[in-house]
Amino acid sequence: MLKENKGKIIATGLIILLPVIAGMYFWGELPDPMATHFNFDNEANGWSPKILAVFGLPLFLLAVHVVCLAATMLDPKRKSINSKMLQMVMLICPVCSIICSIQIYGYALGVNVDGRMLVHLLLGVIFIIIGNYIPKCRHNYTVGIRLPWTLADEENWNSTHHLAGWLYMAAGLACLLNIWLRIGWLVFAAVMAAALIPAGYSLLLYVKKK
Repeated sequence: MLKENKGKIIATGLIILLPVIAGMYFWGELPDPMATHFNFDNEANGWSPKILAVFGLPLFLLAVHVVCLAATMLDPKRKSINSKMLQMVMLICPVCSIICSIQIYGYALGVNVDGRMLVHLLLGVIFIIIGNYIPKCRHNYTVGIRLPWTLADEENWNSTHHLAGWLYMAAGLACLLNIWLRIGWLVFAAVMAAALIPAGYSLLLYVKKK
C-alpha cells in the first residue's frame, strides 16, 4: 500500500509544508512573536516565536501525517480499510496546515480573516465526511472506533460504526450551523456526544451479548 500511494504521500507532504514557503516570503513583515492561538471570538490569546510559527507547526503536522499514514498502511487488516477513509487520512493534515496558516499569517499581516468560521467549516466538513464513510469501514486495527469490544467482535464493530456515522454527521451539521448560531458550548457538546455515545453503545452491546 505504501508503494501504491507513494506519489500521494509526497504530494500531501509538500502541501503541508507550503506555509513554510509563505512564511519565508513574508518573513520581514511578520511580527515576533506571532499569534498562534485564538479564542471563540477570533481574538488572539496565545503567541509563539516566529521561527516556531513558520517552521514548527508545519513540521509537526508533517510528522503527525507520516505517523498516521504509516499506522494506516501497515495495519495487518489494511485491506479492510475503505479507500475513501484512507484518502481522508491523507487529506486531514494538509487541509489543517493550510487553514491554520491562513489564520496565523492573515492575523500577523493585518488581513481580516474570520478564523472562527474557518475552524467551524473545517470541523463540519471533516465530521460529515467521516460520518458518511465510517459505517463502510470494515474491521481493522487503525481506522475507526477502536475499543476492546469493537476489536473483539466484528458484529459489535459494525453496529457501533453504523450509529457513529449518524452521530458524526450530526456533529458536522452542528459545527456548520454554529457559524451563524455562535453558541459557545454547541460544538463541544456535539463532538463529545459523537465520541462518547458510540463507546457506551458498544459496551452495552458487549454486556448484552455476554
